[in-house]
Amino acid sequence: MGQPDQRAEGAGPFTTRLTWPLPGGGTAVWESRRARRRGTLAVRPPGAETGRHRPADAVAVTRLRRLNTIASIAFVIGGALFAAGAAVARYGSGGAVESASVYFAGGLFFNTGGYVSLLQTVNAPRHEPGGDRLVTRPWRWWSYEPMRLDWLSTFLLFAGTLVFGVNLLDSFLRGLSVQQVNRLVWTPDVIGCVLFLVSGHLALAEVCHGRPRLMPRRLDWWIVAVNQLGSVLFMVSALAAYTRPATGSAINTGIADWGTLTGALCFSLGGVLQLYEHP
Repeated sequence: MGQPDQRAEGAGPFTTRLTWPLPGGGTAVWESRRARRRGTLAVRPPGAETGRHRPADAVAVTRLRRLNTIASIAFVIGGALFAAGAAVARYGSGGAVESASVYFAGGLFFNTGGYVSLLQTVNAPRHEPGGDRLVTRPWRWWSYEPMRLDWLSTFLLFAGTLVFGVNLLDSFLRGLSVQQVNRLVWTPDVIGCVLFLVSGHLALAEVCHGRPRLMPRRLDWWIVAVNQLGSVLFMVSALAAYTRPATGSAINTGIADWGTLTGALCFSLGGVLQLYEHP
């Protein structure tokens, strides 16, 4: 960072791609998502038209592969349970407690996937100014790096899963007034959806290195696009679930249930695709 011959790209104050010349000739290209997901740095030798992706050391590669697998499976299972909870709420006969229990189990997997995604960012191998390889740092369970776009995106995702947890816990409460339902159940739901949407927008900006655009030939674009669609559907579901004080009923329970079901399936699909984005 800070070298005058570097070329930085990104969104706003965030750098998501950095290109610099190497001392012996050629160039190196660091991309934030590729570094934290695949653990590679692109290096182009002098005179070559294309570069090759140089992997980090075995410690980093093993670490990233394991974290990716855990996060992917957690989102697949969490999304499947949320879809099942929506189906139970729509067509089941067990009552609200049964669907709330399925949702809560799914929420625990979303919590796991969100935190492990943050761990991927915290423990991603880093580039060094002028270097031609990524450097592995000691393992950390937490960091505070708000000027990194990838950290901010995954932190907001994890925060969103925690807020959803409040919503899911409060959904077990019974005998609430309309005002209490909207304050204790609906409000955390909407806040969680907003955090998911912002996280997804930042993830798109990271992949596109600026303003989001169509990139259908890239797996990482499909992953973040499918997850963002799931976030939009969750928000539609949350808005439709608002309880009107005048009637004491939700705006549209059908839209709320179908929005949750289809949005959850998007997150499951995103988790499946993420299994293939590894070192």
